Amino acid sequence: MSRELTYSESGYTRRPYPRPLTDRWPEGYRLVLRRESLDVPDPAAGYLRLANGILNWDLHRKAGLWVVPGTPRAAPGVEVASGIGVGPLRYYAPCRVLWAEEPAVDDDGMPVPGQRAGFGYGTLRGHPERGEEGFYAELDGDGKLIFRIAAYSRPANRVMAAGDFANRGAQAFFTRRYLAAASVLAAGS
Repeated sequence: MSRELTYSESGYTRRPYPRPLTDRWPEGYRLVLRRESLDVPDPAAGYLRLANGILNWDLHRKAGLWVVPGTPRAAPGVEVASGIGVGPLRYYAPCRVLWAEEPAVDDDGMPVPGQRAGFGYGTLRGHPERGEEGFYAELDGDGKLIFRIAAYSRPANRVMAAGDFANRGAQAFFTRRYLAAASVLAAGS
């Protein structure tokens, strides 16, 4: 039996290409939307590297989060606990993958322009926030590589609400780290 999500407004991060990420979000949540164009010599190859890095949790690891070894590739129903800290002082934030989109490739193994790959996950009990976050590798119709993050959240309880400035700071910090990690993944370095 799977655990319940900590919020009722689930599924809003599922946005297949070309659906915009700028509208129709649930009310009462803090919204984070980031879009970063990634300039790599071969955007198609960079897209595949980035999409696979997102789905294999490498984006999280390169952003400085610890992901439990053996966590399966992102797919609906997969539960993941990413954490910060060291050893017994590590704090885990449990989530469940709600949707995942694999990169679509042609017969030659090259990605088709005009698509998004990635996943969205929702918070489970023990997470400091309630809400959802999506990570997207996008190869637009012109063949440009874009990394996107979309998140809506609010504090999980009154204690977390009292320290919401710290939650906001941590979210901004890890958003910046995700953007840097996406550049590294896309470049293949």
